[in-house]
Amino acid sequence: MSASVRDVAKRAGVAVGTVSNVLNRPEKVSEHILHRVLAAIDELDFVRNDAARQLRSGRSASIGLVLIDVQNPFFTDVARGAERRAADERLSVTLGNSDSDPGRQAAYLDLYEQQRVQGILITPHGEVHERLVQLKRRGTPVVLIGRGVVDPTFSMISDDDLAGGRLAAEHLIEQGRTRIAFVGTHEELGHIADRLEGARRTIAEHPGVILDVIQVASLDVDNGKDAGARIVARPRSERPDAVFAANDLIAIGLLQSLTTGGVDVPGDIAVIGYDDIAFARAASVPLSSIRQPSALIGQTAVEILLWEAANPEAAPQQIVFKPELVVRESTGNP
Repeated sequence: MSASVRDVAKRAGVAVGTVSNVLNRPEKVSEHILHRVLAAIDELDFVRNDAARQLRSGRSASIGLVLIDVQNPFFTDVARGAERRAADERLSVTLGNSDSDPGRQAAYLDLYEQQRVQGILITPHGEVHERLVQLKRRGTPVVLIGRGVVDPTFSMISDDDLAGGRLAAEHLIEQGRTRIAFVGTHEELGHIADRLEGARRTIAEHPGVILDVIQVASLDVDNGKDAGARIVARPRSERPDAVFAANDLIAIGLLQSLTTGGVDVPGDIAVIGYDDIAFARAASVPLSSIRQPSALIGQTAVEILLWEAANPEAAPQQIVFKPELVVRESTGNP
């Protein structure tokens, strides 16, 4: 039979409430008492009964997080930021990767509701609005991690992708580039469409600068390599002199194909990515990028979620972070 809180209190010679403070609010306990209680816990192999606590509170000590692509380091950094902030509140984060699959996304939402999580953070994909409204109506707060999604029903944390597209295009034009290619997926992905639109608007303001859109199947390194190979296969006179990649993974693949194909980066073709993942600095040619505060996005999403859990009548909040241009060797001297 496992030891109880009362057994620990008896062994340590303290009140049951003191053991509870050691487990939940150790800063309220003197160091001497803390060591006595921890020693009793070790001696009795005590395991706290979180399941019972969850039954009393009606909620688990976890937050559900659904992301569309955990292979992308941007989303990994978002998850880490969320996890660190949740840990401050003695909560865990349960991560689900929808992989842009509405069926998998729905399965995670069902699972998190069954587990009675504190709330759900989600990068939504497809027609999921009504399901999220249902979750909120039933008492599970939901915060969107934007990526081009606008839904005033929910709080949302996002990056200004239109502004990011403008920054990228402006930088390339300032470097004297006039034939700019945008490499990305189909425009129904809202954040990619916004990045392209930001670049398109900027280019339209500069006579003599043209835009070429090169579509790829998905936003990964292999598709970046494929796009780079297609550019290398063109006659030199028909190649762009700059590429704005929809994310850094695409840009890293592009760099590999361009450099192995004999293209000088940035001499012949300048390349800029988006997200400023850690790999951008370590690319074969250090990659210029548009930086998003990925960890801060995850942290802020948790803070808003906890606020809404404590204040269910609070109005949704829309928080938009401004992107930042990071210049490295792939577009010229930083």
